[in-house]
Amino acid sequence: MFLGDDGFGGEAVRALSAHPLPDGVEVTDFGVRGVHLAYQLLDGYDTLVLVDATARGGEPGTLYLIDVDDPGTGTVAGPAEPGGAALDGHQMSPDAVLALLGTLCAGTGSRPPRRTYVVGCEPACVEEGIGLSRPVAEAVPRAVGMLRDLLWDDTGGTDHRPLHELRRSS
Repeated sequence: MFLGDDGFGGEAVRALSAHPLPDGVEVTDFGVRGVHLAYQLLDGYDTLVLVDATARGGEPGTLYLIDVDDPGTGTVAGPAEPGGAALDGHQMSPDAVLALLGTLCAGTGSRPPRRTYVVGCEPACVEEGIGLSRPVAEAVPRAVGMLRDLLWDDTGGTDHRPLHELRRSS
């Protein structure tokens, strides 16, 4: 939240929490606590949906639904900081969390979520400062709609669009 549009995930999750969700869905803002997320996932989850600012070269405010298991959707996060520590909580991008989870699962015999998605938003600015840029703030309600559609479809609800329609960038 102190790096401008990097606060997209927290804002989208906060807005999502105001809506009714299917039974069995947990919504948690982990912020910079990616290590905690990886350890919590050892408890066993069917599906994981990460919400984050995701620079992929589009126009600021562009939303992406990335299926982590589909190589055609590309990478989840940008390059790591040169010389950054592997377990630095402030550097735990979604791909770093998933890599840590894979290591933890291998060491404990646990299984990672069966499906993992990232709902990402192209940032305009991730420099020091509080508050989202206009295009990213305007993307939050669309992201909430995308998340609700994804969650309802994944849990067998019938009120929303099918998941295959969401796989395209909005």
